[in-house]
Amino acid sequence: MTHELPSLPYDLDALEPYLSKETLDFHYNKHHATYVKNLNNLVKDSPFEEMNLTEIIQKAEPGGVFNNAAQVWNHTFYWQSMTPGGSKPPEGELKKALEQSFGSLDDLKQQFSDAGKTLFGSGWVWLAIKNGGSIEIVKTSNAETPIRTGIQPLIVCDVWEHAYYIDYRNNRPKYLDEFWGLINWEFAAKNYKSS
Repeated sequence: MTHELPSLPYDLDALEPYLSKETLDFHYNKHHATYVKNLNNLVKDSPFEEMNLTEIIQKAEPGGVFNNAAQVWNHTFYWQSMTPGGSKPPEGELKKALEQSFGSLDDLKQQFSDAGKTLFGSGWVWLAIKNGGSIEIVKTSNAETPIRTGIQPLIVCDVWEHAYYIDYRNNRPKYLDEFWGLINWEFAAKNYKSS
């Protein structure tokens, strides 16, 4: 099975002014594409060669195969977590669940942004449904992903420097604040419904 770079769900310049075309070009066409290329090279002639991405993530030991497979999955999920101009705020069951877990959307935004600001080094900040059905903020380092532990993600923010350095330099807090203008709540609602 050959893994392919999935298409972006929008044009490279569609997330401006929050994320520039240059950022998306480097992030998608260089970083994401390299993870796909590395994964295909690493799984060739191995037991992972016929597995899909999720199977590889579940079965690979920490190291090259896992890191590249998880980064392909994480980045694909990240692109879908954003939409040009953001989508309308959550409604219905998702809104109710978010308010139950965080009090308000403003409180969620504050806690999510704080999680991203305090994550040391590189990684990801997820809004996810944990076992038992509660919605929580989950921080993962490097290539780690909640699907490895059976947690259902709703959205994710990439806090590796390559996600924001061109536009925000080392100002991760500013990038996290701007991320809220891009959130694809319809994607989150779909993930919530399917959990």
